[in-house]
Amino acid sequence: MLTIHFGSLDNEIYHPPTWFDNQYEDEWILTDLTKSMIRDIDKPKVTGTHLTDSPALGSISFREISGGTKTLILMAYDTSGKVFNASACGDNCAKWIIEIAKRKDLTIVLHHVMDFSEAGDFEAYIDNTKKTVRGYEEYLNEAFRIEER
Repeated sequence: MLTIHFGSLDNEIYHPPTWFDNQYEDEWILTDLTKSMIRDIDKPKVTGTHLTDSPALGSISFREISGGTKTLILMAYDTSGKVFNASACGDNCAKWIIEIAKRKDLTIVLHHVMDFSEAGDFEAYIDNTKKTVRGYEEYLNEAFRIEER
């Protein structure tokens, strides 16, 4: 289940790419989920635990993939108990956040209203209002209620 908190939390990692660079584990990189996310978001093909093959950049290390992809990988595999700032992700990561939340309970922080319109059907618990939303329209209604406060 996806839990969304709008605003800051005490255990939030505000800049997940820096956390990733210092915390990721090699085995996270070679999973089918990670390979799919990297291919979709950044376009390179994973060629090993330390390199990807980018059509535009050639061979690049995992420290050079996008901050959004790094954040998604952390959401999927980090077990530190930290909550990651999903505002470090672009809207192109929204469908992957939903996918990760189907696989495990996931809490994220948002500092903006993310566009989940392309994510398909989803369910999320909005921590600020203690309401479960189903779909993009209900999500938007709750998000805008929070912004009006």
